[in-house]
Amino acid sequence: MEENKEELSFEESLTKLEEIVKKLEVGDVPLDNAIDEFTKAMNFTKICDEKLKNAEEAITKLVKDNGEIVDFQIDE
Repeated sequence: MEENKEELSFEESLTKLEEIVKKLEVGDVPLDNAIDEFTKAMNFTKICDEKLKNAEEAITKLVKDNGEIVDFQIDE
């Protein structure tokens, strides 16, 4: 049974992606399996990318006391 990819954390997705890459790097995976593994890797890549984008958006916003959301800026 495959885990629900939407529920995986960034770290779990990255670990699974690394496992697939290692498997494919060895080069003894039959072509049909390699294609399946590549497809899974692309899905994990997409999950990681989305989670990174969400994290970036979250840390570049500030909420003022009045509830207004503004972009984070360092005043020099």
